[in-house]
Amino acid sequence: MTPGDHAATMVLWRKTPGIGLSDADSEPNVAAFLARNPGLSAVAVTEQGDVVGAVLCGHDGRRGYLHHLAVAEPHRLRGVARSLIEHGLAGLRALGIQKCNVFVFADNEDGRRFWTKNGWAVRADLLVIQKPLA
Repeated sequence: MTPGDHAATMVLWRKTPGIGLSDADSEPNVAAFLARNPGLSAVAVTEQGDVVGAVLCGHDGRRGYLHHLAVAEPHRLRGVARSLIEHGLAGLRALGIQKCNVFVFADNEDGRRFWTKNGWAVRADLLVIQKPLA
């Protein structure tokens, strides 16, 4: 993924239920994220160049994070999501990152089902606590 993919990924993310977008997903913010995490995020494109899948992947030096995994409806169940995930995880492994986290909205049953079906464990002992800084 490059900053030039931002417009197309935003279209995909807006069409995908369960993706929570905010000002953090503005073009400059995503470009900064990509610069801090080079080569970890990915898009899937058709032969015509249309973006049909995307994931942001980054790390804080000790844990990896995947954000906004989305695949366009007609391209689902073809391994696109798994390929995008593995791209990011391979990059994290190469950097020595040993664990990766994903944030899923509590009411996103499809998302929870996808992640657990693919070997990710729900950590019921954790609670996300957040404070806006703006």
